[in-house]
Amino acid sequence: MMSDRFKRQEWFRYRRLGTSWRRPKGHHSKMRDHKGYRQDVVSIGYRTPLAERGLHPCGLREVLVSNPGELEDLDPRMEVARIRGSVGRKKRIEMERIAQEKGIRVLNGGAK
Repeated sequence: MMSDRFKRQEWFRYRRLGTSWRRPKGHHSKMRDHKGYRQDVVSIGYRTPLAERGLHPCGLREVLVSNPGELEDLDPRMEVARIRGSVGRKKRIEMERIAQEKGIRVLNGGAK
């Protein structure tokens, strides 16, 4: 997901364009030339630090689990669980119960 910092060239002028990022390619484009008074352009210098890459926004590593046995290996201080969409309701309820007992946060919990 691109941050709010980077917007498409002339996003403010034509509503139909939207704000999603597109690289400026015009020959006379001031944005492509990185003029200071124009919008920021995506470049490698804006990349996320190595220590933060691939983490969930809460700061923990996200692990995809598909059965109750995989919850046993998780460290609740370092990892959060996301239950696969292919898991049925009965097993999902069981997995959420186990996760709650072990203190593991489930991102897509809430099975009825």
